[in-house]
Amino acid sequence: MVQTSTVVSISAATAATGLLAYVLYFDHQRRADPNFRRNLRREERRQARAEKEEVVAMTKQKKQDIQHVVQQAAEEGFPTGVNEKEQFFMDHVQKGELLAADPSQTVEAALAFYKALKVYPTPGDLIAIYDKTVDKRVLDILAEMIAYDKNLDLGSGGGPNISDLPSAGLD
Repeated sequence: MVQTSTVVSISAATAATGLLAYVLYFDHQRRADPNFRRNLRREERRQARAEKEEVVAMTKQKKQDIQHVVQQAAEEGFPTGVNEKEQFFMDHVQKGELLAADPSQTVEAALAFYKALKVYPTPGDLIAIYDKTVDKRVLDILAEMIAYDKNLDLGSGGGPNISDLPSAGLD
C-alpha cells in the first residue's frame, strides 16, 4: 500500500508543476501574442478609468454630504445670548476634539468645530487656532464647510482668511 506522505508529496509536486506551467504559459502569451498584450493593456486602462470615475463620484458625494450637513446646521440655528453662545462653543469644541480622535468621525468632528466657529466672536482667530491644533483631515473638511457657508464673516480678528486654509481638493 502507498504511504500517505508519498501521496501528499506527489500531489503537491503535481500542483506546483501545474502552477509553474500556467505561469510560464501566461508569461509566454504576455510576451509573444500582440492581441493578448493589447487586451491586457486595455483591461488595465479600463480598470484605471473605472477607479478614477469611482474616486470622482465619491468626491462629489462627499462634497454634497458636507453641503447638506452645513445646511442642516444652519436650519437648526445657533444661540444668540452671550452665555448660551459660550456654552455652545465649549460643548462643540469638546465634542469636536473627541470625535477627531476617531478617523471614521471626521465629518462629525468638522461639523462640531464648524458650529463652534459660527458662534465665536472672531472666527479668523479661531481658524488660526484650529490650524495649529486640529488634525489635517478634519481641517480639510472644515475648510470645505467654511467655503460653502457664504454667511460666515472671517474678516473679524487678525487670523487668516479662507484662502489660507488647506484645500481639501474636493472641487
